[in-house]
Amino acid sequence: MSVPESLQILLDKQEIEDLCKRYMRGLDRLDHTLLRSVYHDDATDHRGFFTGGPDEFCEMAVTLLAEHLANHHMLGQMHIDVEGDVAFGEIYFQAFHRALEHGLERDFIVWGRYVDRYERRDGVWKIAHRTELNDACRTDPANDIWLKMTPEALTGARGADDLSSQREKVRTL
Repeated sequence: MSVPESLQILLDKQEIEDLCKRYMRGLDRLDHTLLRSVYHDDATDHRGFFTGGPDEFCEMAVTLLAEHLANHHMLGQMHIDVEGDVAFGEIYFQAFHRALEHGLERDFIVWGRYVDRYERRDGVWKIAHRTELNDACRTDPANDIWLKMTPEALTGARGADDLSSQREKVRTL
């Protein structure tokens, strides 16, 4: 039974959106395996400060982000055009980075877009090429007064220590 073309395009767009979400989760949780899983083996990635393949990019990204105290990547609007087994995307993002700079906590925030080419191979959509365009950024002193005044506030963690990685625990809450 074949799926009508308009429904297939919606399913394709949803699969591409899901891989973009897995990409962001891989960054925030420092999950190299998850991050790498969204790229085809021969994919390319270009950011100006980095150009290379998925293995090199994932290693660089996880190593760099591991030096930060926290990261929070958020997706914005997504414009995805599907043309058969190839699709093109413009994906807006915000990236928050908490880092130590000369012993002081600083917040580095980037607003930008990914301009992507996705390809469906063997029935699976993955990134074939990603370009990161940075539209604006800022660096500010960290200012977590509310968190410091509210020690009972729950906070996130990296990797397996984050509640989102503890499905069995969430199951019983």
